[in-house]
Amino acid sequence: MEDEIIKETKEKMEKTIESLNKKMATVRAGRANPSSLDGVQAEYYGVPTPLKQLAIISVPEGNQLLIKPFDKSSLGAIEKAILASNLGYNPTNDGETIRIIVPALTEERRKELTKQVKALAEDAKVSIRNIRHEALDDAKDLELPEDVEKGVENKIQELVNTYNKKVEEELKNKEQELLTV
Repeated sequence: MEDEIIKETKEKMEKTIESLNKKMATVRAGRANPSSLDGVQAEYYGVPTPLKQLAIISVPEGNQLLIKPFDKSSLGAIEKAILASNLGYNPTNDGETIRIIVPALTEERRKELTKQVKALAEDAKVSIRNIRHEALDDAKDLELPEDVEKGVENKIQELVNTYNKKVEEELKNKEQELLTV
């Protein structure tokens, strides 16, 4: 039973790291990345629809995104959605596709993005602590012998330390990516 708690805790922490990676991927680092548009939704026949369901998003050059909609009538809605998303993109519509030139990051913007990434990492750490708290409560509910319970607590704490290190590594890598000109 205690092995099940450890396994479940590890799975939850792994999902936290995956979630952190997805969120950090949306923080752009001066080069074009289609995932930076993942949160953008355009009105399509009155329904907010994710951009990747409306168009093919590609990177023809290092600092450029090309959006080719499946239905050309949605061009205007896609352009409006990108402008409304506050990503700092200025889309140009040529009647068939939308091009976005990703502007180079200013020093001020880099620092701002670094703060944003630190906040994401802190959220991940809080999530890991919450998972630890739940796991410890589950272990207490089993009413195990004291020495077994201490062993489970130690294993859970080892997991917390391991996953906190992973969060720190991800943060360090992303900060380095953001601050590299």
